[in-house]
Amino acid sequence: MPTFEEIYRSHAQTYDQLVSREDHQGNILPTLRRICPLEGMSVLELGAGTGRLSKLLAPLTQRLIISDLSPAMLQVAVSALGGQTQTQNPTAALIANNDALPLCDQAVEVVLAGWSLGHTIGWYPDSWPERIRRTLEQMRRVTRPGGMLIIIETLGTGFEVPTPPPILIPYYDLLKEMGFSQTWCRTDYRFETLSEAETLTRFFFGDSLATEVVQKSWLILPECTGFWWKRV
Repeated sequence: MPTFEEIYRSHAQTYDQLVSREDHQGNILPTLRRICPLEGMSVLELGAGTGRLSKLLAPLTQRLIISDLSPAMLQVAVSALGGQTQTQNPTAALIANNDALPLCDQAVEVVLAGWSLGHTIGWYPDSWPERIRRTLEQMRRVTRPGGMLIIIETLGTGFEVPTPPPILIPYYDLLKEMGFSQTWCRTDYRFETLSEAETLTRFFFGDSLATEVVQKSWLILPECTGFWWKRV
């Protein structure tokens, strides 16, 4: 299993194959739209990766800006968005750190960060609270008054009810302390073969989950996903 840093730097295509298998029920977009109507809005997506959310957002938004620290990931996302011929809405891509956004104040109406801020805990175990606070301040800065901040993170892979990874619980507690509301939905992975399920889960989640997938013959891997939001 490569590290997350290695995955985002050098394994964009395999990562994209994995995330394309998630949310086979199609629950993410309806959940987002219950939190905030996205039609006709200007949206900034942080940590866009290979564009799994971007492809959902682009047809709805008036303008979409995607950012990520990995050029390899953004290249896949931009290519995917270029293939969405059904939308003519403009999309811009930025290589940027979440806590140092190269945008002017009040640039957008919605800032969304999907499966991105949580990595701060593993990468910066001694300074993650201040880094996340700095990122949230950047998100607030570039959002217009009355706009929305939305954060999406895992609430447990391989579980049918929310079972957050222990390392992320202090981060989720911080979001609650800062006034974020929260909901969740199922976003299960559906794989084409057991071999694919084993290979892709081992690649990203490690040997323990891959072994469980094989033992349980899981073509559908349960996943719970949390949504946190706050109006500014």
